[in-house]
Amino acid sequence: MANLDYSKLNGLIPAVIQDVRTKNVLMVGFMNEEAYNKTVETGKVTFFSRTKNRLWTKGEESGNFLNVVSIQEDCDNDTLLIKAIPAGPTCHKGTDTCFGTENNAGVYFFEYLQDFIDRRHKEMPEGSYTTSLFQKGINRMAQKVGEEAVETVIEATNGTDDRLIYEASDLIYHLIVLLTSKGHRIEELAEELRKRHKE
Repeated sequence: MANLDYSKLNGLIPAVIQDVRTKNVLMVGFMNEEAYNKTVETGKVTFFSRTKNRLWTKGEESGNFLNVVSIQEDCDNDTLLIKAIPAGPTCHKGTDTCFGTENNAGVYFFEYLQDFIDRRHKEMPEGSYTTSLFQKGINRMAQKVGEEAVETVIEATNGTDDRLIYEASDLIYHLIVLLTSKGHRIEELAEELRKRHKE
């Protein structure tokens, strides 16, 4: 990481904490160099508390830690974007975020799932269903997409809403696996649809 510039705010830099799975901003805090180093060392977001005048690891009392996935500095090296996975509500008031918003993933979960499937494709851990699909090859993966599409149609025409959502979810999952095996990502579908979209 580049040298961070702590000079503008008397030894502090702002740190924006974002849920890596949902893209929602969870909170904003401040770090000094010691807090930054502890965050990197422990993998848990640690701030410098201006009111307590000490280091403060988020979750040290509640257990609602912010587990670091990645850290990026901005173009001026004086602000951080920390992507994390929260272990519970982020705000001390018990809400998902410090801005009073729910931390739902929505469509952003597709990107998180894509990253997970990419890792499965690279690491191929034993005992994983996703690994077994990759091992069976493109024909089996394509066949699974077809089977899940048929099951989705059946539920849409003669089933229940709950089963429709279940089968459609299977369809999307198997489609992402198929795309991954061909070197593509789900975001490419979003970009193709964006290009086709007319207001």
